[in-house]
Amino acid sequence: MKAAVLKSLGTPLVIEDVSAPVLGTGEVIADVVATRVLPYLNEVFSGARNYALDLPVIPGPGGIGRVRAIGPDATKLAVGDWVFCDPTVRSRDDAISPDITLQALSARDEGGMKLQKHFRHGSFAEQMRVPTENVKRLGEITSVEAAQWCALGTMLVPYGGFLAADLKPGETVLVSGATGNFGSAAVAVALAMGAACVVAPGRNEKILADLVRRFGARVRPVKLSGNESDDRETMKRAAPGPIDCVFDIMPPSVSPAVVRTAIMTVRPNGRVVLMGGVGMAGGPGLELPYPWLMRNCITIHGVWMYPPDAAVRLIALARSGLLRLDEYEVTAFDLDHANEAVAHAAAHAGPFKMTVIRP
Repeated sequence: MKAAVLKSLGTPLVIEDVSAPVLGTGEVIADVVATRVLPYLNEVFSGARNYALDLPVIPGPGGIGRVRAIGPDATKLAVGDWVFCDPTVRSRDDAISPDITLQALSARDEGGMKLQKHFRHGSFAEQMRVPTENVKRLGEITSVEAAQWCALGTMLVPYGGFLAADLKPGETVLVSGATGNFGSAAVAVALAMGAACVVAPGRNEKILADLVRRFGARVRPVKLSGNESDDRETMKRAAPGPIDCVFDIMPPSVSPAVVRTAIMTVRPNGRVVLMGGVGMAGGPGLELPYPWLMRNCITIHGVWMYPPDAAVRLIALARSGLLRLDEYEVTAFDLDHANEAVAHAAAHAGPFKMTVIRP
């Protein structure tokens, strides 16, 4: 089959013929129809993000495809089914604390690297091998719609955070990083889950206005000034009442002070979700006042990705019409132009923009 292969960091992907994956027990092989290109994938390939990735590798975390072959442990999947291939792969020998790897992207730790040795290659290819439990049925879609369904991979990240925080309908949420690719998805997901209001701080007034245009008065934009105390009070005033949950998805380049400002808007007995990149590129980590955390009974959830059943739940949310995938503007490339796709994704990393490869 044809694939795009990353052979070493700092070099372009090589488009070449490779051996097709071989089916094993507990696995599914899917024909890849569309796969999203992460906006920061160029930083992974250059080594700037310092992700744990064993090379050479066919990159591409997850995607939309059709079942090509199934193993004996699959009782509901059928050849030809349209599916979402979930890239969050977990070890099967520890139900409490499984090792995790993001297929073809990064491992959490040494155990994740061991898992990556087997489930290593991803979706920048005509076929990919996935654990059976990571293949989620979509129902009937068309080949054209497959690219739009790639948005699941982006929206699943904040969805996992909100599930961890037990977000309830009618609550008020603040999304720290709302003007970014994942942050804007968090706004959409929170509203689809029933949030009464989403406070959306940022410095880009054009993007903030666009969020209001898309989602209406339930989005409360806040233009940040850079002054920690002033911004905190401005965000609090923008909310119709106490802020129940703060969700942070800021990238590694952002100062911890910006993240701390947003976190400390949460009400007493509130919840905070950390899914961003503070400290991942070196520099200071996040510091929060111990007395404030203790006396206000603040719950902090560090969340990496999402639980195993999240994709099925999110697919249902999209099928219901509460979560609209057509918010995304899609630009598609074929596999021969995978390097151009990676460059395009980096240059067009704004909210509700998605670059896909269609092998």
